[in-house]
Amino acid sequence: MASDEHKELAEYLKKVHADLRASAAEIGSNDAWALHCKNEDVLRIYANYMKTLATTHWEKNCASEGSLASSRISWSVQLCDEYFNIDGLMKYRERDIDISNKLKITLDNFKLFSQPLKLLDVGSCYNPFKIYCQFDVTAVDLCPANEHVLKCDFLKVNIGMENIIQDNIIYQLQESSFDIITFCFLLEYLPSSELRVKACETAYKLLRSEGLLVITTPDSKHVGANAKLMKCWQYTLACLGYTRIKYEKLAHMHCMGFRKALHKDVAARWAILHKKNDIEFGINIPQDHKVFNQNLENKVSNIQFNSEVLKELPFCNL
Repeated sequence: MASDEHKELAEYLKKVHADLRASAAEIGSNDAWALHCKNEDVLRIYANYMKTLATTHWEKNCASEGSLASSRISWSVQLCDEYFNIDGLMKYRERDIDISNKLKITLDNFKLFSQPLKLLDVGSCYNPFKIYCQFDVTAVDLCPANEHVLKCDFLKVNIGMENIIQDNIIYQLQESSFDIITFCFLLEYLPSSELRVKACETAYKLLRSEGLLVITTPDSKHVGANAKLMKCWQYTLACLGYTRIKYEKLAHMHCMGFRKALHKDVAARWAILHKKNDIEFGINIPQDHKVFNQNLENKVSNIQFNSEVLKELPFCNL
């Protein structure tokens, strides 16, 4: 049973997300995001609340199946351990090679992965992955909750030949330099499908070939409730060059692992073969529809109000 503080913290985070989506619907997602990034008071409170919620309240429930604390991080770690071994890598590498041969694609030489694996944790808040010795972690966030996290707007960071970090702020990240990128409860924070797609595109540029993008996103409904949205996520990421290697719906979240294919066309082949009329390009979340419906209601209300005004005008019969 969630405590009063637990509920209060969670409601604040949800409100920040909802306000950001509403702002994006009104002024556009890029402008809304820019304004949000300048609101240091909200960002600071959000970071502190998120850290407290994760380290205090979620960890109390870590023994329960599918709890947020026990699964969003441990699920990601387990997936990485399973994938970055000889059997795991060769399984998917052989599949990519087989598809590339069918498509007559020439692949680059394969590169070895070495320990510790370079992991970029985006929207990290307090760097929960730092306790795992198999990772060399670069943790980034809009507003770091502690000294183990670097400040960075992932949607605007430059990508170049080297990392550029000054005063704990990341200005540039090295292209194709990370083995793993994690989006743990990140994409639902971003206020539009366009920005979520942009985040995945940025991750693609930063990942090494055969690197792993790990995504977790909260959802307490049953597995079929948002199955169509998850299929659209898979289709969209395939178009971007990712192959989904694992999907699991836990009690409170969707957990996904996406491999950067050896060639974009290898991943895109899945999208071509599985495209259906109800599958759309985009990374939408259920809350997006709530914003759309609210905007529609507001427009209808305005129309009704204006009609009442028009009734008072001469020669107007409505």
